[in-house]
Amino acid sequence: MSEYIHDEKIKELEEKANQIRQSIIEMLVAAGSGHTAGPMGMADIFTAFYFHILNHDPKNPEWPERDRLILSNGHICPVRYAAMAHAGYFPIEELKTLRKFGSRLQGHPERERLPGLETSSGPLGSGLGEACGIAYAARMDSNKFRVYCTMGDGELDSGNIWESVMFAGKYKLNNLTGIIDRNNIQIDGMTENVMPLEPLKEKFEAFNWHVLEVDGHNIEQFVDACEEAKAIYEKPTMIIAHTIAGKGIPEIEFDYKWHGKSPKPEEAQKFLAELRTLGGKIQSEHQ
Repeated sequence: MSEYIHDEKIKELEEKANQIRQSIIEMLVAAGSGHTAGPMGMADIFTAFYFHILNHDPKNPEWPERDRLILSNGHICPVRYAAMAHAGYFPIEELKTLRKFGSRLQGHPERERLPGLETSSGPLGSGLGEACGIAYAARMDSNKFRVYCTMGDGELDSGNIWESVMFAGKYKLNNLTGIIDRNNIQIDGMTENVMPLEPLKEKFEAFNWHVLEVDGHNIEQFVDACEEAKAIYEKPTMIIAHTIAGKGIPEIEFDYKWHGKSPKPEEAQKFLAELRTLGGKIQSEHQ
């Protein structure tokens, strides 16, 4: 058992992740468009961030000492919005305004619309460079907050990601932790068919990163990896989180066609019923 997180907390986080998955389905069916697979796959990680890892204050989103979380793969924003709402940044009911005209919850995050967002994201490959700049500036100013950046694995096809990887390695940005959503899918198919990424761990190590691989659905493993990153003082850390796209809904798991597809009303009802059943299993397993 991790010294950083106890069993009762793990149960609480797993239940919260299930609630966030339900919110994602409800948001997407209300919007009639959006991305399903990636947000569902990252629900455990964003739950861990907003309910255990991040040093943040939902009532004071601009708190100078807060940790910075950069969402580079902006299309999975439903999971971030859902986690933020459940954490208290804004009312949960507002989630159903996703992608509506005038909503604060646009299809890609817009920093000036919603307090608590660090950047506006959309162009894939940009977030890690932004995170590097924030981490480098924090060091110059002797700030102690940490910078986290989530990326999709298909996003690693973007060349500017690797420029940022070189920058962080050169300047030994030990206050920076990257997280790759290694779900093996992208919009056109499986990553290893579209543009092979492996050996991925060795690539980052060659650029002077400390690299950890975890089960992205094992909250304890992910928390431990983020804690280990804090102890690495001579280089940045990259966490390769192996996830299942569409996690929680068996019939859409690993199906790249759900990358940018939202459920129809009848599908959503079925998916929500499955998630509620899963929630009951989570509760019984920890009793």
